Amino acid sequence: MPKKKKKIKKIIKPKKIRKVKFKLKKKSAIQSSEKKASIASSDEKPEIKKIKKQPTEKKIYNLKDFVVYPKHGVGKIIAIEKATIGEIEIQFYKILVEKEKLTLTVPINQQSKLRSISSINQINKCISILKTKPKIKRTMWSRRAQEYDQKINSGKIYELAEVVKDLNKNTDIIADQSYSERQLFEKAYDRLKSEFESVLKINPEDVQKKMDKALGRIQIPNNPE
Repeated sequence: MPKKKKKIKKIIKPKKIRKVKFKLKKKSAIQSSEKKASIASSDEKPEIKKIKKQPTEKKIYNLKDFVVYPKHGVGKIIAIEKATIGEIEIQFYKILVEKEKLTLTVPINQQSKLRSISSINQINKCISILKTKPKIKRTMWSRRAQEYDQKINSGKIYELAEVVKDLNKNTDIIADQSYSERQLFEKAYDRLKSEFESVLKINPEDVQKKMDKALGRIQIPNNPE
């Protein structure tokens, strides 16, 4: 009998091939995702740093307008300028307070700190306040001085007139007032006077006479005989 040929079985390892294929697929998937990421990153525009602007607010005051800054009194707008500070573009008023020889820089988005000068009617009401009797509280001077200072720095013209009225001693004789009283009186008087000048548009001497008349102050001659 003829010998049977032995069948040669090919050993195939499908599992291994499948693993390789899987690995290749996995690798290709990673590569494609990386490629997409790189394309996406290349498509992204580079960040351009823009100069930020201050919060927009409509300009209320104009050049050469008189305004009142509460802590410093009446000033005149001498310029409206722009500047870049810390990558932020700001627009601001430059205000000259002549009485204090001071120039203030007030950003336009902070112009709520300013107020327009008073009207003629408000000035007339201040004259009426100056004519009334002073109200003297029976509290410690230190506390009253603090209240007067707050009124002066409030920027409110009626409160300013009240301080002038309450601290008025009817004369310029230094002995009639303590040093701190006189300081507060002069501060309030000068601020009120500067606003009177800006509104009434008359010379300082006439403004002083008008205020002193309302206060009933006795004029002391400069060179008494």
